[in-house]
Amino acid sequence: MNIGLGQRIVLGALFELAILHAAQAASCPQFFAGNTPPALLSETQKIGTVLLCNDGYAVLISEQTKSPLWSAENLTEENVTLARKTQRNGSFQPDDRLPRTMQALLSDYRSSGYDRGHMTPSGDEPDTTSQNQSFLLSNIVPQTAELNRGAWEGVESAVRGWAEQEGEIFVVTGPGYDPDHFQKTIGANRIPVPAVTWKAVYDPAGNGTGAYVCLNTPHPTCKITSVAMLTQLVNIDPFPSLPASLKDHVSAMPPVRQSPYALAHRSSGKKLLKEWGTKAAQKALRALVQALRP
Repeated sequence: MNIGLGQRIVLGALFELAILHAAQAASCPQFFAGNTPPALLSETQKIGTVLLCNDGYAVLISEQTKSPLWSAENLTEENVTLARKTQRNGSFQPDDRLPRTMQALLSDYRSSGYDRGHMTPSGDEPDTTSQNQSFLLSNIVPQTAELNRGAWEGVESAVRGWAEQEGEIFVVTGPGYDPDHFQKTIGANRIPVPAVTWKAVYDPAGNGTGAYVCLNTPHPTCKITSVAMLTQLVNIDPFPSLPASLKDHVSAMPPVRQSPYALAHRSSGKKLLKEWGTKAAQKALRALVQALRP
Protein backbone atom coordinates (compact mmCIF):
# COMPACT_ATOMS: atom_id res chain seq x y z
CA MET A 1 0.00 0.00 0.00
CA ASN A 2 2.87 2.34 0.83
CA ILE A 3 4.52 1.44 -2.47
CA GLY A 4 1.36 2.31 -4.35
CA LEU A 5 1.23 5.68 -2.62
CA GLY A 6 4.88 6.31 -3.46
CA GLN A 7 4.28 5.45 -7.09
CA ARG A 8 1.36 7.83 -7.23
CA ILE A 9 3.49 10.59 -5.76
CA VAL A 10 6.25 9.98 -8.31
CA LEU A 11 3.77 9.85 -11.20
CA GLY A 12 2.15 13.02 -9.95
CA ALA A 13 5.51 14.78 -9.80
CA LEU A 14 6.39 13.60 -13.31
CA PHE A 15 3.03 14.83 -14.55
CA GLU A 16 3.60 18.27 -13.04
CA LEU A 17 7.03 18.40 -14.66
CA ALA A 18 5.43 17.50 -17.98
CA ILE A 19 2.98 20.40 -17.60
CA LEU A 20 5.80 22.82 -16.81
CA HIS A 21 7.82 21.51 -19.75
CA ALA A 22 4.84 21.99 -22.07
CA ALA A 23 4.43 25.55 -20.85
CA GLN A 24 8.09 26.30 -21.47
CA ALA A 25 8.15 24.51 -24.84
CA ALA A 26 5.19 26.40 -26.33
CA SER A 27 6.38 29.42 -28.28
CA CYS A 28 4.45 31.96 -30.36
CA PRO A 29 6.35 35.26 -30.01
CA GLN A 30 4.50 36.84 -32.94
CA PHE A 31 1.61 37.67 -30.63
CA PHE A 32 3.72 39.64 -28.13
CA ALA A 33 5.12 43.16 -28.23
CA GLY A 34 8.89 42.85 -28.56
CA ASN A 35 8.43 39.05 -28.85
CA THR A 36 8.13 38.98 -25.05
CA PRO A 37 5.07 37.39 -23.39
CA PRO A 38 3.22 39.13 -20.56
CA ALA A 39 4.97 38.76 -17.20
CA LEU A 40 3.35 37.42 -14.04
CA LEU A 41 4.66 39.47 -11.11
CA SER A 42 3.24 37.27 -8.33
CA GLU A 43 4.99 33.98 -7.55
CA THR A 44 1.62 32.46 -6.62
CA GLN A 45 0.24 33.22 -10.09
CA LYS A 46 3.12 31.33 -11.72
CA ILE A 47 2.27 27.99 -10.08
CA GLY A 48 0.70 25.47 -12.46
CA THR A 49 0.42 27.54 -15.63
CA VAL A 50 0.43 26.36 -19.25
CA LEU A 51 0.97 28.49 -22.35
CA LEU A 52 -1.07 27.49 -25.39
CA CYS A 53 -0.45 28.82 -28.91
CA ASN A 54 -3.36 29.12 -31.33
CA ASP A 55 -3.56 30.39 -34.90
CA GLY A 56 -4.65 33.87 -33.89
CA TYR A 57 -3.68 34.29 -30.25
CA ALA A 58 -1.74 32.88 -27.30
CA VAL A 59 -3.19 32.20 -23.87
CA LEU A 60 -1.77 31.39 -20.44
CA ILE A 61 -3.97 29.07 -18.37
CA SER A 62 -3.91 28.79 -14.58
CA GLU A 63 -4.49 25.47 -12.83
CA GLN A 64 -5.82 27.43 -9.87
CA THR A 65 -8.59 29.20 -11.79
CA LYS A 66 -8.96 26.79 -14.76
CA SER A 67 -9.22 30.02 -16.75
CA PRO A 68 -6.87 32.28 -18.70
CA LEU A 69 -4.63 34.66 -16.79
CA TRP A 70 -4.07 36.50 -20.05
CA SER A 71 -4.78 36.13 -23.77
CA ALA A 72 -2.56 37.96 -26.28
CA GLU A 73 -2.92 38.85 -29.96
CA ASN A 74 -1.31 40.92 -32.67
CA LEU A 75 -4.38 42.61 -34.15
CA THR A 76 -3.96 44.01 -37.66
CA GLU A 77 -6.18 46.01 -39.96
CA GLU A 78 -6.13 43.09 -42.42
CA ASN A 79 -7.32 40.63 -39.77
CA VAL A 80 -10.19 42.91 -38.74
CA THR A 81 -11.27 43.21 -42.37
CA LEU A 82 -11.15 39.44 -42.88
CA ALA A 83 -12.92 38.80 -39.59
CA ARG A 84 -15.87 40.93 -40.70
CA LYS A 85 -16.23 38.66 -43.74
CA THR A 86 -16.06 35.47 -41.65
CA GLN A 87 -19.43 34.22 -40.45
CA ARG A 88 -19.51 33.72 -36.68
CA ASN A 89 -20.48 30.09 -36.17
CA GLY A 90 -18.20 28.76 -33.43
CA SER A 91 -19.40 26.74 -30.46
CA PHE A 92 -17.89 26.66 -26.98
CA GLN A 93 -15.78 23.59 -26.18
CA PRO A 94 -13.41 22.44 -23.42
CA ASP A 95 -9.74 22.59 -24.37
CA ASP A 96 -8.58 18.97 -24.54
CA ARG A 97 -4.94 20.02 -24.83
CA LEU A 98 -5.04 20.72 -21.10
CA PRO A 99 -4.87 18.07 -18.38
CA ARG A 100 -8.25 17.36 -16.82
CA THR A 101 -7.27 19.17 -13.62
CA MET A 102 -6.94 22.42 -15.60
CA GLN A 103 -10.05 22.22 -17.77
CA ALA A 104 -13.20 24.25 -17.43
CA LEU A 105 -16.26 22.40 -18.71
CA LEU A 106 -19.46 23.48 -20.42
CA SER A 107 -21.38 22.23 -17.37
CA ASP A 108 -19.56 24.77 -15.18
CA TYR A 109 -21.25 27.60 -17.07
CA ARG A 110 -24.64 25.95 -17.59
CA SER A 111 -27.34 27.65 -15.47
CA SER A 112 -24.62 29.62 -13.67
CA GLY A 113 -26.14 33.01 -14.34
CA TYR A 114 -22.96 34.10 -16.14
CA ASP A 115 -22.02 34.41 -19.80
CA ARG A 116 -18.99 32.72 -21.31
CA GLY A 117 -16.90 35.83 -21.93
CA HIS A 118 -14.18 35.79 -24.58
CA MET A 119 -10.78 37.22 -23.71
CA THR A 120 -9.47 37.29 -27.29
CA PRO A 121 -12.77 37.92 -29.13
CA SER A 122 -14.00 35.77 -31.99
CA GLY A 123 -14.66 39.02 -33.86
CA ASP A 124 -10.90 39.54 -34.19
CA GLU A 125 -10.26 36.19 -35.87
CA PRO A 126 -9.71 36.25 -39.66
CA ASP A 127 -10.84 32.71 -40.57
CA THR A 128 -13.06 29.88 -39.42
CA THR A 129 -10.28 27.85 -37.80
CA SER A 130 -8.94 30.68 -35.65
CA GLN A 131 -12.48 31.76 -34.80
CA ASN A 132 -13.33 28.25 -33.61
CA GLN A 133 -10.20 28.27 -31.43
CA SER A 134 -11.40 31.47 -29.76
CA PHE A 135 -14.44 29.53 -28.46
CA LEU A 136 -12.26 27.12 -26.45
CA LEU A 137 -12.99 27.50 -22.73
CA SER A 138 -9.28 28.14 -22.17
CA ASN A 139 -10.03 31.61 -23.62
CA ILE A 140 -13.17 32.21 -21.53
CA VAL A 141 -14.04 33.66 -18.11
CA PRO A 142 -17.42 34.14 -16.41
CA GLN A 143 -18.87 37.56 -17.23
CA THR A 144 -22.22 39.08 -16.37
CA ALA A 145 -24.55 39.32 -19.36
CA GLU A 146 -24.67 43.08 -18.84
CA LEU A 147 -20.89 43.35 -19.25
CA ASN A 148 -20.36 40.71 -21.93
CA ARG A 149 -23.14 41.93 -24.21
CA GLY A 150 -22.78 45.59 -23.36
CA ALA A 151 -19.69 47.53 -22.28
CA TRP A 152 -17.26 44.69 -23.04
CA GLU A 153 -18.58 44.43 -26.58
CA GLY A 154 -18.04 48.19 -26.80
CA VAL A 155 -14.41 47.80 -25.67
CA GLU A 156 -13.79 45.09 -28.27
CA SER A 157 -15.31 47.27 -30.98
CA ALA A 158 -13.20 50.27 -29.95
CA VAL A 159 -10.02 48.21 -30.07
CA ARG A 160 -10.85 46.88 -33.53
CA GLY A 161 -11.36 50.47 -34.66
CA TRP A 162 -7.97 51.35 -33.23
CA ALA A 163 -6.35 48.52 -35.22
CA GLU A 164 -8.04 49.72 -38.40
CA GLN A 165 -6.77 53.24 -37.81
CA GLU A 166 -3.17 52.35 -36.95
CA GLY A 167 -2.71 49.18 -39.03
CA GLU A 168 -1.36 47.03 -36.19
CA ILE A 169 -1.68 46.91 -32.40
CA PHE A 170 -0.73 44.40 -29.71
CA VAL A 171 -3.56 43.48 -27.35
CA VAL A 172 -3.47 41.59 -24.05
CA THR A 173 -6.72 40.74 -22.28
CA GLY A 174 -7.41 39.12 -18.93
CA PRO A 175 -9.41 38.85 -15.71
CA GLY A 176 -8.72 40.59 -12.41
CA TYR A 177 -9.66 38.98 -9.11
CA ASP A 178 -10.19 40.17 -5.59
CA PRO A 179 -6.68 40.61 -4.14
CA ASP A 180 -7.40 38.48 -1.06
CA HIS A 181 -9.80 35.77 -2.19
CA PHE A 182 -12.25 34.79 -4.90
CA GLN A 183 -15.66 36.28 -4.14
CA LYS A 184 -17.73 33.79 -6.15
CA THR A 185 -17.25 30.60 -8.18
CA ILE A 186 -19.41 28.71 -10.65
CA GLY A 187 -19.80 25.04 -11.50
CA ALA A 188 -18.46 21.84 -10.03
CA ASN A 189 -14.93 22.92 -10.94
CA ARG A 190 -15.38 26.15 -8.96
CA ILE A 191 -14.40 28.55 -11.75
CA PRO A 192 -13.80 31.93 -10.06
CA VAL A 193 -15.77 34.95 -11.22
CA PRO A 194 -13.40 37.89 -11.80
CA ALA A 195 -14.10 41.27 -10.21
CA VAL A 196 -12.99 42.96 -13.44
CA THR A 197 -11.89 42.16 -16.96
CA TRP A 198 -9.26 44.27 -18.70
CA LYS A 199 -7.74 44.89 -22.11
CA ALA A 200 -4.30 46.48 -22.56
CA VAL A 201 -3.16 47.90 -25.90
CA TYR A 202 0.21 48.86 -27.37
CA ASP A 203 0.19 50.93 -30.55
CA PRO A 204 3.63 50.65 -32.23
CA ALA A 205 2.85 53.27 -34.88
CA GLY A 206 1.66 55.84 -32.37
CA ASN A 207 4.15 54.66 -29.75
CA GLY A 208 1.44 54.66 -27.09
CA THR A 209 -0.21 52.36 -24.57
CA GLY A 210 -3.35 52.27 -22.47
CA ALA A 211 -5.83 49.92 -20.84
CA TYR A 212 -9.56 49.47 -20.42
CA VAL A 213 -10.78 48.05 -17.10
CA CYS A 214 -14.42 47.02 -16.67
CA LEU A 215 -16.36 46.02 -13.57
CA ASN A 216 -17.85 42.54 -13.93
CA THR A 217 -21.19 43.37 -12.29
CA PRO A 218 -24.88 43.67 -13.22
CA HIS A 219 -24.26 47.41 -13.65
CA PRO A 220 -20.88 47.42 -15.40
CA THR A 221 -18.85 50.45 -16.31
CA CYS A 222 -15.39 50.78 -17.80
CA LYS A 223 -12.47 53.07 -17.08
CA ILE A 224 -9.40 53.97 -19.13
CA THR A 225 -6.11 53.87 -17.26
CA SER A 226 -2.38 53.44 -17.81
CA VAL A 227 -0.71 50.08 -18.33
CA ALA A 228 1.43 50.88 -15.28
CA MET A 229 -1.67 51.26 -13.10
CA LEU A 230 -3.21 48.10 -14.57
CA THR A 231 -0.01 46.21 -13.75
CA GLN A 232 -0.29 47.31 -10.11
CA LEU A 233 -3.91 46.20 -10.03
CA VAL A 234 -3.57 42.68 -11.48
CA ASN A 235 0.14 41.88 -10.95
CA ILE A 236 0.56 41.21 -14.65
CA ASP A 237 2.74 43.33 -16.94
CA PRO A 238 1.19 42.91 -20.40
CA PHE A 239 4.18 44.48 -22.18
CA PRO A 240 7.39 43.78 -20.22
CA SER A 241 9.61 44.68 -23.19
CA LEU A 242 8.36 48.30 -23.27
CA PRO A 243 10.02 51.10 -21.25
CA ALA A 244 8.31 52.19 -18.04
CA SER A 245 7.93 55.75 -19.36
CA LEU A 246 5.72 54.46 -22.19
CA LYS A 247 3.51 52.46 -19.81
CA ASP A 248 3.09 55.37 -17.37
CA HIS A 249 1.39 57.51 -20.01
CA VAL A 250 -2.13 56.88 -21.32
CA SER A 251 -2.40 57.13 -25.08
CA ALA A 252 -5.27 58.92 -26.82
CA MET A 253 -7.48 55.82 -26.69
CA PRO A 254 -10.77 55.49 -28.55
CA PRO A 255 -13.81 55.68 -26.24
CA VAL A 256 -15.81 52.56 -25.44
CA ARG A 257 -18.45 52.18 -28.13
CA GLN A 258 -22.09 51.66 -27.23
CA SER A 259 -23.41 48.21 -28.13
CA PRO A 260 -27.13 47.71 -28.95
CA TYR A 261 -27.47 45.78 -25.66
CA ALA A 262 -25.89 48.60 -23.67
CA LEU A 263 -28.17 51.19 -25.26
CA ALA A 264 -31.24 49.08 -24.49
CA HIS A 265 -30.17 48.42 -20.88
CA ARG A 266 -28.54 51.72 -19.94
CA SER A 267 -28.17 52.08 -16.17
CA SER A 268 -28.43 55.36 -14.35
CA GLY A 269 -25.29 57.10 -13.15
CA LYS A 270 -26.48 56.56 -9.59
CA LYS A 271 -26.46 52.79 -10.05
CA LEU A 272 -23.01 52.87 -11.61
CA LEU A 273 -21.60 54.89 -8.73
CA LYS A 274 -23.21 52.48 -6.29
CA GLU A 275 -21.51 49.52 -7.97
CA TRP A 276 -18.10 51.21 -7.93
CA GLY A 277 -18.63 51.97 -4.25
CA THR A 278 -19.35 48.41 -3.08
CA LYS A 279 -16.94 46.90 -0.60
CA ALA A 280 -15.84 44.14 -2.99
CA ALA A 281 -15.20 46.55 -5.84
CA GLN A 282 -13.32 48.98 -3.62
CA LYS A 283 -11.18 46.15 -2.33
CA ALA A 284 -10.35 44.77 -5.75
CA LEU A 285 -9.87 48.13 -7.41
CA ARG A 286 -8.55 50.38 -4.64
CA ALA A 287 -5.41 51.51 -6.49
CA LEU A 288 -7.27 52.09 -9.74
CA VAL A 289 -10.20 53.91 -8.19
CA GLN A 290 -7.89 56.24 -6.27
CA ALA A 291 -5.98 57.07 -9.44
CA LEU A 292 -9.09 57.77 -11.50
CA ARG A 293 -11.33 59.47 -8.96
CA PRO A 294 -11.88 63.12 -10.05
